[in-house]
Amino acid sequence: MPLSGDLLRLADAVLFPGFTGHTPPDWLRRRLGQGLAGVALFSRNIADPAQVARLTAALRAENPSVLVGTDEESGEVTRLEVATGSSRPGGYALGVVDDVALTEALARDLGGDLAAAGITLDFAPSADVNSNPDNPVIGLRAFGADPILVSRHTRAFVRGLQSAGVAACAKHFPGHGDTSVDSHHGVPVVADGIEDALLPFREAIKEGVKAVMTGHLLVPSYDAELPATLSPKVLTGLLREELGFEGMIITDGIEMAAVAGAYGIGGASARAIAAGADAICVGGERADEATAAGIRDAIATAVTQGLLPEERLADAARRVRELASWAASSGSQASRDGSVGLAAARRAIRITRRSTAPVLPLTSPASVVELAPAMNLAIDRNTPWGVGQPLARLLPGTMVTRLVVGDSTGSALERLLGEATGRPLVIVVRDVHRHAWQEQALRHLLSARPDAVVVEMGLPERSDLGAVHIATYGSARVCGQAAAEVLTGRL
Repeated sequence: MPLSGDLLRLADAVLFPGFTGHTPPDWLRRRLGQGLAGVALFSRNIADPAQVARLTAALRAENPSVLVGTDEESGEVTRLEVATGSSRPGGYALGVVDDVALTEALARDLGGDLAAAGITLDFAPSADVNSNPDNPVIGLRAFGADPILVSRHTRAFVRGLQSAGVAACAKHFPGHGDTSVDSHHGVPVVADGIEDALLPFREAIKEGVKAVMTGHLLVPSYDAELPATLSPKVLTGLLREELGFEGMIITDGIEMAAVAGAYGIGGASARAIAAGADAICVGGERADEATAAGIRDAIATAVTQGLLPEERLADAARRVRELASWAASSGSQASRDGSVGLAAARRAIRITRRSTAPVLPLTSPASVVELAPAMNLAIDRNTPWGVGQPLARLLPGTMVTRLVVGDSTGSALERLLGEATGRPLVIVVRDVHRHAWQEQALRHLLSARPDAVVVEMGLPERSDLGAVHIATYGSARVCGQAAAEVLTGRL
C-alpha cells in the first residue's frame, strides 16, 4: 500500500544522511524543506571553515531547525581540519597530560570553531575505555585505558563543548574499547562484564551530555543475539531505564557491516528505532539519494507492518526536535584560543633516553623515515601526519621518506641507510606493536643505526626502541610539531 506523506515526513524526522560535494544537492534541499531532521558532514563536504559556514547557512535556508553533525574528535579523527591535520591532539594525549581544565578548555576552543562554521552537533567525545591495546578502531581516540581517567576527561570534554553551544555526543555505547574487531567490517564482541566500560557514559549523563551514539557491538551479558544498536535490552533497558539517559540516541553509521550485513541498511534502521534509537546516521560509505530515500521508506514501511510502533517513531522524532531547539537557543561566542592545542601536544610528549651519547638536540639536517600503516575508516586517509615536514622547517635540508606496507623491502631500507650516512636518523612509526611489517623494518634500521631516534605517533606499547624514544600519543599536526621541537631542542 502507498505510504502516507505524514508517515514519510515522520520517518525523515529521525534521519541524518550524508551527501557529496561542498554545496547541498537538490535532493537534500528538497528533503530538508519537507522536514529532514539533520545531516552528517564528512571530509568530502569540507574545504575550509568559510566554505562550511556557507554550506550550513544553505542548509538552514531550507530548514532553520536542521541539526548539522560531524565527527570532529580532534586528533586523528578530524573533519574541519582534514586538509591540514588537526591543530589539537586527540583524547589519549589529553589523558596522558591528565589536566581536566586543559581538556575542557580545548573542547571549548573546538566548540567555538564548530559553532562559527554552523555545526551544532559533534559526534564526540569517544567515551570508550581502550583496555585492549590491539583495538584496531579506537586506540588514541580514547582518553586512555583507565575508566576513572576516561570518565573525568569525558565530563570535561562535554562541559567544554556544550559551553560553546555545540551538543556533545558520547560514543560508542556501551563501550568499544575492549574489542579487537572493527565494526566497519564485522561484529565486535564484548565478552566480559562491562561495568568499567559503562562508567564514562554514566558520568557523561550526569554532566548533561545531549546525545549518545550507539556502538555496533554484541554484548552477551545483556543481549546474546543483537548488537547494541539493534537491541531493546541495551538501548531501552540499559541506556534509558538503568542509566536514565533522556537525550537523543543516534546510531553509528548504519551502513556498517556489523548491523547492515544481516538486515540491510533499511532493515537495520527500522530495527534501531524500534530498539530505542532516536536518529539514524548514514553516509560515511553510502551518501546517495537512493540510500537516504530507502531508509526513510523502510522505516515508514516497518510502521505499516507493525514492526515499529508509530508511537516509538513519534517519540524518537520528539527527542530530535528537543535537541534542535536546544541547539538553536544555546549558541554562544566562546572565546577561541589558537594556542591551546599545541600547548596540549607539547605537554603530552614523553621522552625515554636510552643512550649516554648526546643524541639530541639535532643540529644538522636529518634523514626521516616514516612507516605509514593503513588506517581504519574513521580516519581520513588523506589527513596529513608525521614529523618529517615540521622537522624540515626547523632543519632545512632534512630528507623525508614515507614507506607503506610492501615498500619496506630489505633493499629499500638499505638504500635509505646509505642516504642517511653522516646524518641523524629519525624513524617515525604509528602503532608499531600492531603491525609486524613496521616492527621488522624498525629492527632492520636500528640494527644498522642504534643511534637513531624513534618517534611513536600511535599507542606506545614499548619505549625501549632507539637511542631516544619519543612518544607523542597522537599523530595530529601539533603532535608532529611538538616532536620536531623536542628533536631540535626547542622543547
